[in-house]
Amino acid sequence: MKITYHGHSCIHIETSRGKSLVIDPFLRGNPLAVAKPEEIKADAVLLTHAHADHILDAEPIAKSNDAPVVAIVELATYMSWKGVKTVGMNMGGTVDLKFAQAKMIQAFHSSGIVDEEKQQIIYAGMPAGYIVRADGFTILHAGDTALYGDMKIIGERNQIDVAFVPIGDHFTMGPEDALQAAEWYGAKLVIPVHYNSFPVIKQDAEAFVAQLQERGLEGKVLAPGESIEL
Repeated sequence: MKITYHGHSCIHIETSRGKSLVIDPFLRGNPLAVAKPEEIKADAVLLTHAHADHILDAEPIAKSNDAPVVAIVELATYMSWKGVKTVGMNMGGTVDLKFAQAKMIQAFHSSGIVDEEKQQIIYAGMPAGYIVRADGFTILHAGDTALYGDMKIIGERNQIDVAFVPIGDHFTMGPEDALQAAEWYGAKLVIPVHYNSFPVIKQDAEAFVAQLQERGLEGKVLAPGESIEL
């Protein structure tokens, strides 16, 4: 399995079967991204919630790859109006993509689509994270979230190989809460996401990883475009 970090919260998981999925594609609006939407090859697009910095490139990637967009049902319905294939699901459910299984877990955040022209906000369901199982590995994408106690239960019930956790603060949990989340998840490897894309979420990811190591946890900082192999 190859996992590539494309900056912000965008993760690309490529399996040994030649199939792949991308989570929260946000490339055109991310000044740190090195990849372009047209370069992403994926058999499914998973969305954690409806904010623009998580769904901006979902439509072009889904259309160019003839890939379904997987999201909570309200957001999936909205994306279907854009002319893409969709798989609507809900909290606690699992979708079988044939090459991977994706279980939707809770996240404490907000989710809506802002229509600047009409000055309206479109309700887009609850925010979420995912537990993705493929190639015998378990990958957790926490989504945009605050710290919450059930992270401990998620860690106890799953043998997580890699956990992607937001550290940016302001819009999500910051490094201190992310350290606690990492302890509760108990993942073999923790990778920070959702930081440095904008000034308000600037963080020292290397310092965060050093603090993980002080707690006996393994962490790694990935630059946009960098990959790891499991």
